[in-house]
Amino acid sequence: MSKFLLIGSTEPFSGKSAAILGLAKHLQQQGIKVTYGKPIGSCEREDCSLEGADPDMRFVAESLRLTMDQMPPMLLRLNEEALLAQMKRAPGDPAPECPVAPLLEFVQRSPADLVLLEGPADLYEGELFGLSLAKMAQALDAPVLLISRYHSSLAVDSLLFVHRQLGSRLAGVLLNDVPPDQVQPAKTIIRPFLEGHGIPVLGILPSHRILRSISVGELVRQLDAEVLCCPDRMDLMVEDIAVGAMNVNSALKYFRKLDHKAVITGGDRTDIQLAALETSTLCLILTGKLPLDPRIRSRAEELEVPILSVDLDTFTTINRIERVFGQIRLHEEVKVRCIQELMSANFDFSRLYAHLDLTQPLVSAVGA
Repeated sequence: MSKFLLIGSTEPFSGKSAAILGLAKHLQQQGIKVTYGKPIGSCEREDCSLEGADPDMRFVAESLRLTMDQMPPMLLRLNEEALLAQMKRAPGDPAPECPVAPLLEFVQRSPADLVLLEGPADLYEGELFGLSLAKMAQALDAPVLLISRYHSSLAVDSLLFVHRQLGSRLAGVLLNDVPPDQVQPAKTIIRPFLEGHGIPVLGILPSHRILRSISVGELVRQLDAEVLCCPDRMDLMVEDIAVGAMNVNSALKYFRKLDHKAVITGGDRTDIQLAALETSTLCLILTGKLPLDPRIRSRAEELEVPILSVDLDTFTTINRIERVFGQIRLHEEVKVRCIQELMSANFDFSRLYAHLDLTQPLVSAVGA
């Protein structure tokens, strides 16, 4: 019979999907059969087929070459309608005796050695339905790998709180996206402290520019942008955003300080556009939906810099990008390779396998 491993997080966009993919790829390389699912998810269609699943779930499933019938069922399609309907239930209405029953049925017939379940977005999501991280772990009797995006040592408070909730079901924590200047304190102070309180620290993953970047193609999707030139360069990875709203001399000084950037400026600011193209710019985002100056098009095509046109003002454009910039989203193979390398170097797979009572892998990772 398959085993469960529930992967949770202390806050949204902590890197659960990335960690699951890194873990699953490693398991597959060791000959361990895995499957993956998301008990609480969002779907674009009522049937919740893989094609209608949220982008992260779809990307992980496709990367692991899983079909819908190989994956555990979704328990809850979480949206406003579902929340309101649940709150309208009369106090005397019986609640489902076992909201995770479909998962328990699935694990009885699955040929996989391990079922990886991506938990709720945070510690509270799903509580209204009896499907919070702690309640799901209890109902499934499943160990939990907790992903904590490390902003500062304040992360310790939430980890202590989760440990009190989960107890021995907490298989370990992964401190993710640790800033470079915090890696050493995390290893020499935070990890010993947590271990001393009975919280296994299985990995400390440093921040990486690739994981915090966003592809030009993703910018096109987020902004509903028109691609004016170089449509074959959608795989370029943008690490910084610059706004060109000053005079050209100031803009040049500003742009030269940033590498691998996208520049947002007005469609009428040809001076700023030319200045941006003379520095390390990977993408121009022009607001106002104005015609592109032929000189700009020619220079951009020469340098192979894609230009996007958006029917938005600069402020709205920045806000849309900031909603996703720096979040650890996958969706690009370069990020998959990056997370695999980071986890191979910084995650203690052997310790997790021992906790799960899985067959000892052929190759163990070191450096955790």
